[in-house]
Amino acid sequence: MNKSGDFTNFINVDAQTLPNFLDLGWFRALQKPNSSPSTSSSDDNESGPVPASFECYACTQPGAPAFHSTSCDKAHQPEWEASAGSSLIPIRRRPDLLNHRHLPRRLRNNSWAFGPVLDPRSKRVHRWNRALLLSRALALAVDPLFFYALSIGRAGAPCLYMDGGLAAAVTALRTCVDAVHLVHVWLQLRLAYVSRESLVVGCGKLVWDPRTIAAHYVKSLKGFWFDLFVILPVPQIVFWLVVPRLIKAEQIKLIMTILLLMFLFQFLPKVYHSLCTMKRMQKVTGYVFGTIWWGFALNLIAYFIASHVAGGCWYVLAIQRVAMCLKQQCEKEGNCGLVSLSCSKEICYRLPFPTADDLYGNSCAGHNLTAAAKVVGQSNILVCLNGEGSFPYGIYKWALPVVSSNSLAVKILYPIFWGLMTLSTFGNELEPTSHWLEVVFSIIIVLSGLMLFTLLIGNIQVFLHAVMSRKRKMQLRCRDIEWWMKRRQLPSRLRWRVRQYEHQRWAAMRGEDEMEMIKDLPEGLRRDIRRHLCLDLIKQVPLFHNLDDLILDNICDRVKPMVFSTGEKIVREGDPVQRMVFIVRGHIESRQNLSKGNVATCTLGPGNFLGDELLSWCLRRPFIDRLPASSATFEYKFASERLKRTARYYSTNWRTWAAVNIQLAWRRYKARTRSRIVTGSEIGDSERKLRLYAAVFMSIRPHDHLE
Repeated sequence: MNKSGDFTNFINVDAQTLPNFLDLGWFRALQKPNSSPSTSSSDDNESGPVPASFECYACTQPGAPAFHSTSCDKAHQPEWEASAGSSLIPIRRRPDLLNHRHLPRRLRNNSWAFGPVLDPRSKRVHRWNRALLLSRALALAVDPLFFYALSIGRAGAPCLYMDGGLAAAVTALRTCVDAVHLVHVWLQLRLAYVSRESLVVGCGKLVWDPRTIAAHYVKSLKGFWFDLFVILPVPQIVFWLVVPRLIKAEQIKLIMTILLLMFLFQFLPKVYHSLCTMKRMQKVTGYVFGTIWWGFALNLIAYFIASHVAGGCWYVLAIQRVAMCLKQQCEKEGNCGLVSLSCSKEICYRLPFPTADDLYGNSCAGHNLTAAAKVVGQSNILVCLNGEGSFPYGIYKWALPVVSSNSLAVKILYPIFWGLMTLSTFGNELEPTSHWLEVVFSIIIVLSGLMLFTLLIGNIQVFLHAVMSRKRKMQLRCRDIEWWMKRRQLPSRLRWRVRQYEHQRWAAMRGEDEMEMIKDLPEGLRRDIRRHLCLDLIKQVPLFHNLDDLILDNICDRVKPMVFSTGEKIVREGDPVQRMVFIVRGHIESRQNLSKGNVATCTLGPGNFLGDELLSWCLRRPFIDRLPASSATFEYKFASERLKRTARYYSTNWRTWAAVNIQLAWRRYKARTRSRIVTGSEIGDSERKLRLYAAVFMSIRPHDHLE
């Protein structure tokens, strides 16, 4: 019998596995009613009776030994086990201790002055972890913005001043980010943590005692104290208290030294703190963001922050180089007494959009200069700010129009662009002078570019490869198939069928193999997943309506998904039956050749099945001899007869044979009731074919070995 179908999904059961679950069902019918039910593991917090001996409590309990420290409690369970929880089910404190009224209320309710204890695996904490990491990334991007508060005015004579408006805005933003981190510190005082002692066996347990949690967090150097260190307002203090005084004293070199040291001793620890925070969050939940696109975005953010930091340092060092040029120029001309490196206003507040008077920094860099001083100032502008002199700027030459610009967008965006370009090219465009600080900065830029390209860009490539791997694998498979078909010189019709099948299989499964994905999971979890995926599909088949759950579980464990494209032959007439196929989606057409070229056809849809000959072969009488003599023979015979009736009722062969005979009998009955004799000439072509079909089926009934 040939069976072909359109684009259809099936589940199939192999011939070798079918007798197994059928025998399993018969054995279930024969087993005694007092058989022991299956058991499942569970975590019990009930404490057993206290032994009278002086031995360790945990060591004297029945069952598997409880691993604990060398110090034993004679009357109670180990303290770390009583105040911890497994990775799946949290274990609260012992009921006998919680019922004691003399204990403080914060110990009885797992709550104290900072609030109730939080579960680090909860969705609320998980969302907070994401928000915290994003806020830490924002904090890393805020600190370099302080560098752009320093600027050089071009009006009159060049001088250094601090933009008070920008410094105030960055200070407010930094304060808000630090406030978010203070909330994190408050939550850490009430967030359960994984006990180190519980890591001896298993995946660790959570400590739920609030006082223990707070003490553990405060005593940890990488916890409370490190969290306080990274939010110390060092940049705010430096820029509002130290920098204005140093500008007034014209200590430009000291200002740059303090800024670089501040960056070295607070910004780099903040980077390390962010990495430690992420690893600490991953200890409990295993992940923080969890998706490939989040990882892609975080790596881009990290690369952007690195470029932002490199551009900020480049901006500050460029201001120092301009100050060196101005000082060298005044010493060369001998007119240092006429002009000053500091502006008349150390802190200048400007509008976000400069007016006509402030276009060149007149309001901030204005001096009450004499005519001679103005001439000296214009000469210094031409030499040190326009780059027309012989002073070697090296890698800071591109920063000359930036350090004296009053546009905030230019000050921030151009250094970021320089950092992106330099890190991406590994410093190929850098041409440093012989100044030692410039050479060291260039070396750091080159090494940072190599490291970032290796780590961050490599991670981005991994994420993109993970996203495109299935599609790339499909493309490689199609290319290999095309090469093979061309090498074997397959006809165009066969090539089209192969391409059609591959296209429809990709559209149906998207390159995923479900059975391959769950094969390494625990047996119980894998069984539940298969039951969830296959049970509703199997129950669409009426043959399996009356089977118990154990047999259905075994069937679910043995089914495999299959996909057939339109017009493909599934089983040919006369081929050995290898499997039963249950139709889940789509339709197939069954054809059976009769004598003299006649063909019987029928259409099967979702819920029908093929290969019922395999089922009848499994139910032959020799299988009865395998069963032992038992009083449950009647129950088995009843189940067998019911199964035979069900198999014959839904069998395509038996249904076709029965339909033909019923139609023939009905037509004969109608002819007899009308009291007329039907001659051969009066019989139409359809009835003649029907009688011929019935004659064939009356002589050869479907053979299913069920008699």
